[in-house]
Amino acid sequence: MRALLVQYDIAWEDKPRNHKHIRALLDSVPPLENDFILLPEMFDTGFSLNLDITAHDAEQSESFLRDLARERRSLVGASISVVGPDGLGRNRFLAFDPAGEPIAQYDKIHPFSFGRESERFAGGDSITTFDWAGTCVFPTICYDLRFPELFRAGIGRNAEVLTIVANWPNARQEHWRALCIARAIENQAWVLALNRVGSDPHLGYAGGSIVVDPRGTVIGEGSSDREEVLVVPVDPKAVRRWREKFPALADRKDGEFWRQA
Repeated sequence: MRALLVQYDIAWEDKPRNHKHIRALLDSVPPLENDFILLPEMFDTGFSLNLDITAHDAEQSESFLRDLARERRSLVGASISVVGPDGLGRNRFLAFDPAGEPIAQYDKIHPFSFGRESERFAGGDSITTFDWAGTCVFPTICYDLRFPELFRAGIGRNAEVLTIVANWPNARQEHWRALCIARAIENQAWVLALNRVGSDPHLGYAGGSIVVDPRGTVIGEGSSDREEVLVVPVDPKAVRRWREKFPALADRKDGEFWRQA
């Protein structure tokens, strides 16, 4: 099993340009059948709050992801902007299997209030998991990374691979790396964390996409200033072996007393 983390400079609010660029990047590192291709948060528009543009024709974004999965015979995951029935946006992760069939939908539970995302986007109210070649994957989006209880909920559903797709800015890049490693260690799970590079009209982004194994060892890490496809082997049995050898998760205490402290 391999994960392909596609780290690139997202063209601002330009879906056709981003779609063309993603295909070119993957042509340079052709996926194998049943690879897992991850694309960033708001993969074809950048982190824009302009729903009139980013959520317009959301079907175009979905169709691209579906077609990409079929063309590359791989699992594909990314987040896009859509508008909910309340008129507010949803920062939505979608995953498609190698046949192009939808297998997961997750709405970002924690809109980034510091970046005003919560003014235009409503948070989701449920989590999900999906299957990758017999391995349980738990998807999250960017700011979700700061909330360890969310990842514990995924572990409660037997997650073995935790994914984070992001537009994480330069200013807090040290937090990004530290939190990604922490999520792997505390949950004894693989972490596949994809960030963009480049800049948009508001912020710069330092990449640093990272893959961490269940023991907290960094297996692969992207550069801070270069587009690249980070290709990393993922052994799901490593999760099971480590959890059996060092059964820390079996000792966790879940209960009301945490909220009453």
